[in-house]
Amino acid sequence: MSSKTRLDRAYKNAKRLKFNDTSKYILFSDCHRGDNSFADDFANNRNIYFHALRHYYMEGFSYCELGDGDELWENITFESIFYAHKNVYMLMKQFHDEDRLHMIWGNHDMVYRDPKYVEKHLSTFFDPKTGNDEDLFCGIQYHEGITLEHTDTKQQLFLTHGHQADWWNYTFWKWSRFMVRMLWKPLNVMGIADPTSPAKNYTELIKIERRTKRWIIENNNLITIVGHTHRPRFPEPGDIAYFNDGSCVHPRSITGLEIENGSISLIKWQIVSSEDGNLKIDRFLLEGPTRLSDYRTD
Repeated sequence: MSSKTRLDRAYKNAKRLKFNDTSKYILFSDCHRGDNSFADDFANNRNIYFHALRHYYMEGFSYCELGDGDELWENITFESIFYAHKNVYMLMKQFHDEDRLHMIWGNHDMVYRDPKYVEKHLSTFFDPKTGNDEDLFCGIQYHEGITLEHTDTKQQLFLTHGHQADWWNYTFWKWSRFMVRMLWKPLNVMGIADPTSPAKNYTELIKIERRTKRWIIENNNLITIVGHTHRPRFPEPGDIAYFNDGSCVHPRSITGLEIENGSISLIKWQIVSSEDGNLKIDRFLLEGPTRLSDYRTD
């Protein structure tokens, strides 16, 4: 199966969501939430992520997670990840309870494409304080893609993880998962990177971007927003409409895409020091805001 076929299928089967110029979305991906061990790349940025996500919750944003939210290659069960970052999941539960949480699966959490697995592991959690199973993400659904369609202009934005253009990590994800658990996780602790990851392999990253851009061109320059490579991308109007929200495991920072007031922006959250020496978490605008209508080709 080719990259084109995989992307075609993800787009065809994508969950459809309506939006307008009053809608507000924050898009993050590649959090790779782990078990808080030395191999947990998310642990370094979890306070930044929690602060940013709480900001978006308070400001009325909906949250779209574009895959690889949970690191289920290095870790066998969701439970170990949940208890390591329980405050994050309880905040995500608030989004879910208000129908403001929209989830996409990637290659590192590809097990979530099985609704039975999701229902079994994500619906409830055991609370030692009450001694009972408590509601978590009851009824949650994971998707391979999500399409946002503007209610007035009918303009579409296609959201997916992006590993459809990475044949190895899509087709042979179980083999990759085995290698990560048995080999690369212990080596990662010693600072040796996994060469199969496009985030660590620049040559493969370029190939994946090229395949995705080719598909975008073939689909009338459809705005396509992905993650997977961890490299933020924000095109100018008139260029190929390939966006990438980056990741939440950059060194000491996270990046994402905001959709607000009919515009899109690339943002970064990081810890900075003030003049008086205090540390604080700040939001920085990297690109935009650019009107989504500027990317229309009709």
